[in-house]
Amino acid sequence: MRVAGELRDLAHRLHPGDVAEPVTIGSPDGLAILRHSAAHVLAQAVQSINPEAKLGIGPPITDGFYYDFDVSTPFTTDDLSALSKAMDRIIRQGQRFVRRVVTEDEARAELAAEPYKLELIGLKGAAADGADGESVEVGGGELTIYDNVDGKTGEVYWKDLCRGPHLPNTRMIGNGWSLMRVAAAYWRGSEKNPQLQRIYGTAWPSKDALREHLGRLEEAAKRDHRKLGVELDLFSFPDEIGSGLAVFHPKGGIIRAEIEDFMRERLLANGYELVYSPHITKGALFETSGHLQWYEEGMFPAMHLDEERDAEGNITKQGQNYYLKPMNCPFHNLIFRARGRSYRELPLRLAEFGTVYRYEKSGTLSGLTRVRGLTQDDAHIYVTPDQVKAEVASQLQFVLETLRGYGLDDFYLELSTRNPEKSVGSDELWEQATETLREVAVESGLELVPDPGGAAFYGPKISVQARDAIGRTWQLSTVQLDFNQPERFELEYTASDGTRQQPIMIHRALLGSIERFFAILLEHYAGAFPAWLSPEQVVGIPVAEYYAEYLEGVIGKLRATGVRAHVDHSDDRMQKKIRTHTTGKVPYLLIAGAEDVANGAVSFRFRDGSQVNGVPVEQAIARITTAISTRSAEL
Repeated sequence: MRVAGELRDLAHRLHPGDVAEPVTIGSPDGLAILRHSAAHVLAQAVQSINPEAKLGIGPPITDGFYYDFDVSTPFTTDDLSALSKAMDRIIRQGQRFVRRVVTEDEARAELAAEPYKLELIGLKGAAADGADGESVEVGGGELTIYDNVDGKTGEVYWKDLCRGPHLPNTRMIGNGWSLMRVAAAYWRGSEKNPQLQRIYGTAWPSKDALREHLGRLEEAAKRDHRKLGVELDLFSFPDEIGSGLAVFHPKGGIIRAEIEDFMRERLLANGYELVYSPHITKGALFETSGHLQWYEEGMFPAMHLDEERDAEGNITKQGQNYYLKPMNCPFHNLIFRARGRSYRELPLRLAEFGTVYRYEKSGTLSGLTRVRGLTQDDAHIYVTPDQVKAEVASQLQFVLETLRGYGLDDFYLELSTRNPEKSVGSDELWEQATETLREVAVESGLELVPDPGGAAFYGPKISVQARDAIGRTWQLSTVQLDFNQPERFELEYTASDGTRQQPIMIHRALLGSIERFFAILLEHYAGAFPAWLSPEQVVGIPVAEYYAEYLEGVIGKLRATGVRAHVDHSDDRMQKKIRTHTTGKVPYLLIAGAEDVANGAVSFRFRDGSQVNGVPVEQAIARITTAISTRSAEL
């Protein structure tokens, strides 16, 4: 239950005036409690089999839970069966989760054999915002231990340092859970700390819900962009280049070009001006912007250049540090500042497909969704104060319409607000900016979800979250207000009364990064892109080689209109050609035999195996070109 806004165990004693609200197991809070309870049972099972295992932390996470352990021998997938049986025994026993408040001395005495727990005890409330799940242990204002006790005798089977709350007893975990995989993880998420062994699991309110989840995972595995990227020959990550740095192959290059061309078309139609900036700059630029103060850990190390020495090795000219750029915004500020600006020019919308470089930790890299070299469809809009709300609303509408053009249409919004410890600027400006974004988000009619403390250091943001074909959520576009960089760069425009005024800056990234968006679309469509995005749009397959010349005439007409088409002249049999190009996700296969030639027609073969025979050539060409030119998802 929730009492006065705080989650509490059902055993919590109420006082006069308390208002208790129910928490159902299928709600987000209820799922977190279920999963955290399952994590405790996992830890108990591990120590029942290996009493020497030392406990790390075990928080609930999206769709499941994990628990970290320090063990002498790393876990393998073979261990999961024995651990699952041990968990099942604990669950069927119906052990009660009993909360106890303890002093720091008492906690240290009871957990003296658990070095990682002892480290957390000293954190207490400081861990409330701690990384890597620490808040499930000691994030509250008091220290508590949960005992797993026999429901009849009260015998304590096991204990753990924990904030709670938990289910009343282990039997309520039910049978909708499963252990999933093992991994390695650094204690408290830092490579400076010991590496522990992590076991991941999932838990749901019922066996049916678990089956649905496992089905989604199976479908997601089929759609994994890393797998499809190899199968469809779209991109790769050569070791010779380095981790997190992708190269796009010809077919992937076509898809990427189509993504960018549609975006560029939309930009020009909506009043943007295209700019370009270099990949490297002097460090002073990022000192001015604040990135070196707030973001240096995410940047590639400095390159010390321009130093000159005489014949004796004495420095005659001091060098300076250059950096690969992690952001495009400082460059756009310099473009704005390059000459005087009038209020008549505002809003000024500058857009760039700018490649940036971020030194992501190797353990966080993941295909195209988390890379070290990425191209942002970045835009920065400079406005007067009275233009802010209308421009933010316009940008949000532009974002949603453009994403729908790529075939995504299920959205909700997230409002990221200030982290006081990682931000610059006055409280007043932050409050004003946040309230403006909130009003625009609410007026959009979309669901709005809070993200406390999730804003960048320079201002709050609205994020567009999109659900793909199998219901997964991806953060895509962001619209951020920034009152600070215009001040740091001393940006000005001449107002209508002749005074010099400071513009307000809007950061807008629509696709996030081209690489990540490529991966999202690849998984959304499972590689079967609509015709306009497909690298190969039409393949002609003659029933016999005799009919190839006729098909070349049809394909030639398609190529003349810009369609990516060719005839398969390989020695393979017709059925093998059909299988090959269907597996390759080609939208249209045009087949021709004697009857088609006689009637001036072709037969359509589609990716789902369906076929339409005897379509007149001109109708076939019109059908294909219309689907491509209108960017239709239908074939």
